[in-house]
Amino acid sequence: MDKINRYVQAATRDNTRRSYQSAITHFEVKWGGFLPATADSVTRYLIDHADTLTLNTLKQRLAALAQWHLEQGFPDPTKAPLVKKVLKGINELHPHQEKRAKPLQLEQLQRLVSYLELQIQQAMTANDTRQLFKHVRNRALLLIGFWRGFRGDELSRLRVEHIELFPGEGMQIYLPRTKTNHTQQGSMYKAPALSRLCPVAAYQDWIHTALITEGPVFRRIDRWGNIANETLNPNSLIPLLRHLFHAAKLPDAELYSSHSLRRGFATWANAHQWDIKSLMEYVGWKDIKSAMRYIDAADSYGQQRIEAALATPAILDCENNEQHFIK
Repeated sequence: MDKINRYVQAATRDNTRRSYQSAITHFEVKWGGFLPATADSVTRYLIDHADTLTLNTLKQRLAALAQWHLEQGFPDPTKAPLVKKVLKGINELHPHQEKRAKPLQLEQLQRLVSYLELQIQQAMTANDTRQLFKHVRNRALLLIGFWRGFRGDELSRLRVEHIELFPGEGMQIYLPRTKTNHTQQGSMYKAPALSRLCPVAAYQDWIHTALITEGPVFRRIDRWGNIANETLNPNSLIPLLRHLFHAAKLPDAELYSSHSLRRGFATWANAHQWDIKSLMEYVGWKDIKSAMRYIDAADSYGQQRIEAALATPAILDCENNEQHFIK
């Protein structure tokens, strides 16, 4: 049975497993529902949270409930016609604008890296190993996350033995599993060696400074400067990034998350005339709709195109454009 459970757990991503468990806890403990649930109780749960939770969150809660019932061998109450109708009604009466992380701009990335490099120099001067480890790690995390367009959970799952360096060219990063690829083959990504803001150099500095030869790349650092063996929790990346924004005196820190790195690179690439096919292949998107959700157009309001048109006055030849009025 232990082996069966191990393989069953391996079939589900860690993030999905955690979010589903949180959803079940919310339904059963915080709301006071009973499992197995009935279609009526699921409907009342949706109604009670219709004006506080987004439609996507409610759908995720239903998916968790559905999985629990299927795994336990009970009928799935979330497929009942009443539940579907109520969910549709919530969408009509409580529309929520989708919240998206603000993309990290290249200028902001430069300021964050400049701040970290100053802190690294100060930590070396003060012989403060904890601060040195923390800032060298964060610099590598930012640069790899941005230039590779990785999600937070992908950054947390990077392992040294899955990364190969090619001097002067770049680095190859193998991920056994991604959000869009659960095959045994995994996915291979490449990150370039750059003249500035280089993710390859930042990675090398981190693993050499931390003396990491195998296992997770990005790890927790305790208050005594000890580097943990386990990976950095992906949920810690949002407060980490916002803390860096505050420390570097960048505004609107609360609008950014780990997705800001991915959206930032996609927006930068789009502004520099990457075609959508090349961008999708580079980042690893399989669906064009998913890709477009991450891209902010360089001229999102159409201002530049409209102003360019207004700058060219329309010249009318009055002699050749007589107006005729029909009485």
